[in-house]
Amino acid sequence: MTAPRRLALPEGLDGLRVDVALSRLFGLSRTSAVDLLETGAVLLDGHQPAKSERVATGSWLEVVLPEPEQAMDLAVEPVPGLRVIYDDEDLLVVVKPAGVAAHPSPGWSGPTVTGGLAAAGYRLSTSGAAERQGVVHRLDVGTSGLMVLARSERAYTVLKDAFRSRTVDKRYSALVQGHPDPSRGTIDAPIARHPDHDYKWAVVAGGRPSVTHYETVEAFPAASLLDVRLETGRTHQIRVHMAAVRHPCVGDLMYGADPVLASRLKLERQWLHASALSFAHPADGRRMEFRSEPEPDLSEALDRLRGAG
Repeated sequence: MTAPRRLALPEGLDGLRVDVALSRLFGLSRTSAVDLLETGAVLLDGHQPAKSERVATGSWLEVVLPEPEQAMDLAVEPVPGLRVIYDDEDLLVVVKPAGVAAHPSPGWSGPTVTGGLAAAGYRLSTSGAAERQGVVHRLDVGTSGLMVLARSERAYTVLKDAFRSRTVDKRYSALVQGHPDPSRGTIDAPIARHPDHDYKWAVVAGGRPSVTHYETVEAFPAASLLDVRLETGRTHQIRVHMAAVRHPCVGDLMYGADPVLASRLKLERQWLHASALSFAHPADGRRMEFRSEPEPDLSEALDRLRGAG
């Protein structure tokens, strides 16, 4: 990423939506502008704006733009462990293994879902930024589980809107340290980039509204297995919210997890798996429901906890 660019909005943009203003100021596609807004790379008068917020002459816009030379070529290569579990002319549903990014990004040279699918002969929608074509939502590199991708242009538009309007049911299994109290509850806390570490996110006053619902499924002496439902879809949301209430995902050293416990359970990443996904099919509206069991490293960590009990 480049250093932030800070400028006052000229008179000709007065009253426009912030995503439109970004497009005109920097020559971006609307999709790229929205992506910047959704990833927290834009500040308007010091706060993170919604894409529909209107700008005013003289307001200060601060934007972190991708490096121009980092328009990335898609590395087309097979991805071991990437499984396609549903395929039709409009969409694909896959199970992403840990250690795989959803799509190319600056600084990432490892495998990607889009590259693995291209290597397997799947063609995705051409909508979206070049490196994200067909991608309507993402999972962290270290998070495994279910992803849906668009194959048709219609599906891209409908699915993207469904995620934004929160009509997609996203559920995760998360193993967290300790025992959340209450055992079933909601974390409603705004998320923005960490004020001191730009590679992390944090609960920050004035951040984007973020809501996580959780329920304890199984308790162990040192940890709890949760069923988590996301109402919003912020970057690192579950990891940030659970760390904020002092119950970080086991193995998530970035957000304060105990390295001793992670080592004992032989975990090399956060214990977090996208376990269920439900949405209306973009072509005919029928309800699509998918489930995925935790990956072997996560299951083995649970077995170790159960054996220690």
